[in-house]
Amino acid sequence: MSTQPDRSAALSPDELARATAEAMYAADACSRALGLELLEVRPGYARLRMAVRADFLNGHQICHGGLIFTLADSTFAFACNSYNINTVASGCSIEFLRPVPGGDVLTAEAVEQTLSGRTGIYDIRVTNRAGETVAMFRGKSAQIKGNLIPTES
Repeated sequence: MSTQPDRSAALSPDELARATAEAMYAADACSRALGLELLEVRPGYARLRMAVRADFLNGHQICHGGLIFTLADSTFAFACNSYNINTVASGCSIEFLRPVPGGDVLTAEAVEQTLSGRTGIYDIRVTNRAGETVAMFRGKSAQIKGNLIPTES
């Protein structure tokens, strides 16, 4: 039996998703360092925003693809962990569709497509300030042992 109180038992699914996101964000030094902003989370869904800083630009003076990938990947992580079951990526892919100049603001929206057993599939659309799609990311998740917020065993 856990020595920590079960904080998750009295929460609605939306409250649990927000509580898990807050716990994840507090422990996620990378997302915080990059200035990722958590806008919304609910079961199987997350939306994050990132300003494209000057130090995010590559040699072509457009946002480095790795940073667009990181925004999408973090959004994926918040969506698939929203049930308070530790979940990791087991695979993913991204398609870059248009360049992103410095000073733009990107928003990534993750939507659960399916959750079957311990495996999920999520689609993440990354848009620019004008609402144009700049990248599409698909992630496959795998649930592992443990919870973000302590639960009774």
